Amino acid sequence: MMLKTTYGPILSPILTQTKKLRLSKYTTNAIAQTPPTVHQNASTNLSTIPSYKLPPTSAYIHLPFCRKRCYYCDFPIVALGSSSTQSEDDPRILNYIQLLCQEIKATPVANTHQNPPLNTVFFGGGTPSLVPPRLVSLVLDTLRLKFGISSDVEMSMEMDPGTFDARKMERLIELGVNRVSLGVQAFQEELLKACGRAHGLREVYDAIKIVKSSGVENWSLDLISSLPHQTIDMWEDSLRCTVEMQPTHVSVYDLQVEQGTKFGILYTPGEFPLPSENQSADFYRTASRAFTDAGYEHYEISSYCKKGFQCKHNFTYWENKSFYGFGLGSASYVGGLRFSRPRKMKEYKNYVQDLEREVWEHLGDNHVDAKDMAMDVVMLSLRTARGLDLVSFGEAFGHHLLYSLCKAYQPYVESGHVVCLDRQREVIEVKKFKTLVSNESGIQDVAAYIRLSDPDGFLLSNELISFAFAAMAP
Repeated sequence: MMLKTTYGPILSPILTQTKKLRLSKYTTNAIAQTPPTVHQNASTNLSTIPSYKLPPTSAYIHLPFCRKRCYYCDFPIVALGSSSTQSEDDPRILNYIQLLCQEIKATPVANTHQNPPLNTVFFGGGTPSLVPPRLVSLVLDTLRLKFGISSDVEMSMEMDPGTFDARKMERLIELGVNRVSLGVQAFQEELLKACGRAHGLREVYDAIKIVKSSGVENWSLDLISSLPHQTIDMWEDSLRCTVEMQPTHVSVYDLQVEQGTKFGILYTPGEFPLPSENQSADFYRTASRAFTDAGYEHYEISSYCKKGFQCKHNFTYWENKSFYGFGLGSASYVGGLRFSRPRKMKEYKNYVQDLEREVWEHLGDNHVDAKDMAMDVVMLSLRTARGLDLVSFGEAFGHHLLYSLCKAYQPYVESGHVVCLDRQREVIEVKKFKTLVSNESGIQDVAAYIRLSDPDGFLLSNELISFAFAAMAP
């Protein structure tokens, strides 16, 4: 899994728990054995298996190749050079695909006869559309033999303008790709150059034309806000162009200036030529208003969609379900444990070789901490418009923890940044909410969901989630 968030490093608490670099029994046991049960409150009475204990039905495949590194990018990638747009025989790609398939084949599985097939497959990067279709086919064949792939799988691929033509698009569709995530980022030539994108505006429109004429209805367009020298007029123009292109899904990411990137060397967040914090907030509010007015549902902090076009794969993450990650730097979540592959190619190769030889170093046990799990659930759920299911949360982690969370959020319910809903998803008015949190049993009987308001609650998501963590801490 490669994830960037819209507003600040929301996922950092999860990723800092992720085991890095070394293959271990901690990792392989999570995949190959029945995961241990979370140490739950004595009042817990789960009638269903927790989602984290179910076998993964989603797989993220990292294809790290790009023509060049964008100035904001800190992902593990391999820069091929600007001329490498349609190469069929680049040994760097071929060798990596072979290594990736070795990893998939060597991954331990508890029981291949009982595990369900993959319902979502997501090719991320990097720029996956640089990889020849015949090599994509090799990866899919390996996944199909190892895990099985559902007949109605959602198969997504990130694609950049200038890296594919109509014929390549056709070949990918023949392989089963039925969802495209197009990395446009901006509709201004000067902004594309300013952030080091390998494509220009003409290639943007050519790529959109190819995707729309291919017959793929389920396609997403990516935008980035808070770029250097970006004005609100530029942003409104990009939003208007996006709506005119009629994608069924839009992802909007706020620029994160990462250490070690070119932007990290050149710029300081909040200082010119980057927008101020208030300007970035205006960008977010403007996008929310523009897409909502155009008939898109703001179903997740960074995501908008037409009805029926939510990204199924990403909901695997937000609903805290298990998933496989394969490839350089990718992360998996299996049996309640998160672990990632090395970010450097040599170390990743050693990782795969150890996996094949079953040379495992013991780094810990399979204990899943209930408090950590509860924090993960809160953080991921509050990214979505649906919010946190208080009923299932209380059953899984204890009603006292639920009460502590609701009581801590009372000031934010009053300010309008947090919204509490009953079982019919009707908003609980502030006065009634204050009465409910005056005693622990009252909130359990009535409140069913808590979500962040759109857009102002989403804008404060980092602070609100951190506040929840503090309230839930021992």
